[in-house]
Amino acid sequence: MSARNGAAAHATYDALMALVREAGILGSTAGILSWDQEVMMPPGGVAGRSRALALLARLRHERLTDPRLADLLARCEADPGLTADPLSDTAVNLRELRHDLDRMAKLPASLVAESAALASRAQHVWAEARRKSDFSAFRPVLEETLTLQRRKAECYGWPADGEPWDALAEDYEPGLTAARTEVVFAPLRTRLVSLLERIRGTGRLPEDPFAREAIPADRQASAVRFVAESLGFDFARGRLDVSTHPFCSGFNPGDVRLTTRFHERKFLDALGSTIHETGHGLYEQGLPPEHAGTPRGEAVSYAVHESQSRFWENQVGRSRAFWRWLTPRLPEYLGGSAASVGADAAFAGANRVEPGFIRVEADEVTYNLHIMIRFELERALLRGDLAVADLPQAWNRLSRNFLGLEVPDDARGCLQDTHWAMGAFGYFPTYSLGTMYAAQFRQAAASALGDLDAMFEKGDFRPLLAWARTSVHEHGRRYRAEQLCAVVTGSPLSAEPLLQELEAKFREIYRF
Repeated sequence: MSARNGAAAHATYDALMALVREAGILGSTAGILSWDQEVMMPPGGVAGRSRALALLARLRHERLTDPRLADLLARCEADPGLTADPLSDTAVNLRELRHDLDRMAKLPASLVAESAALASRAQHVWAEARRKSDFSAFRPVLEETLTLQRRKAECYGWPADGEPWDALAEDYEPGLTAARTEVVFAPLRTRLVSLLERIRGTGRLPEDPFAREAIPADRQASAVRFVAESLGFDFARGRLDVSTHPFCSGFNPGDVRLTTRFHERKFLDALGSTIHETGHGLYEQGLPPEHAGTPRGEAVSYAVHESQSRFWENQVGRSRAFWRWLTPRLPEYLGGSAASVGADAAFAGANRVEPGFIRVEADEVTYNLHIMIRFELERALLRGDLAVADLPQAWNRLSRNFLGLEVPDDARGCLQDTHWAMGAFGYFPTYSLGTMYAAQFRQAAASALGDLDAMFEKGDFRPLLAWARTSVHEHGRRYRAEQLCAVVTGSPLSAEPLLQELEAKFREIYRF
């Protein structure tokens, strides 16, 4: 390629990226408005916010489906100088942009705007219905949402041997299908149920030592902020607030927002939720800022994103070494009662296994069973095998079958998650896939860094974060999820590392 042709190619590429970044700004602006709706907006703002989000979604869709952008992309793809190295920044951006735009072109702008407006309204309706534990109040808007999700799936299409769920899951985990998910889940469920039975058979149930007396929310807030900062979250580029359902929003590496929640006798819930969202936040802050607004500067998939949150929540925050570091420091934040809590008691309490109704409060053994319940239900809803009106009864039946629980009300049943209100069908299995990736990543980190527990016990999390930055975060979408797993760990995704880790840990705690 001549210097002149090379310069022209890069000028075309730069023009393409400028348009993509503008669309990214529209997406980030919508994200900020969505964050505000969950955290700060007064209830009276719902109608106006729905219109604003619908407009931004339509404008972003129009920007990304603009013929000018399609022309620039095609010209760049035809230039071997930009695509010769498939792992180069330019080739990655072109490949992933083509994937995204081909999907986006299948959706009418009107459907995109309608979906955004409905999601904004539905989340408000869901929050009220959950507060009142009244599924009947949420049912009509969920039926609307399901109708739109089916229309989206039909626009995308799916293979003859697939199903509507596959079409929607592609937005969260490219290449994932319901059939593949079933294959992964089957042995996981068998071993987890067996492990749960062995744990229950011991008759042991560690006490939550932080539930003995009420701990004010402000004290808990100071403690979890200290932990998030100690793990490496940069509060100069992020913040921590309160919401009904903890979440993380990353608008760019310089603006990453976490939320958590507090109950006076559930400090472990606040801590676990905060560490979980901190893991997401560390990933967002670790993405390459020079590529912000392009695929190269985005997380590879939702499962890999979840691997980072589950990694810090479980492999770090539920380790004995972590509690040996944290417990001597808690009295400063929680008050004098925390001084009586020893590291071993805190570790056992943080690993208490007891089937419960709420997914985000679930222990490591039962957590993935919660995901399997949701996976089965949303597949059935999308196929038309389950009517929305029958969702509570179906949920309660699976909770009985999977967890041995009789669900007492809708708030602790089918109304507990916001995802379906958001229109996030095809999303839930990424939580379990991420949990599996996390266990494999821990093995790879230990192989590279040595004794992780010794570092955790000293409160030195910097080597682990540095490893995550170079091994996972900085790649953006250079690799697809399972490719990244093979690059980082040398092995394909497997449930075995997770199951071995859980069986070893709980055998020690519960002595079976």
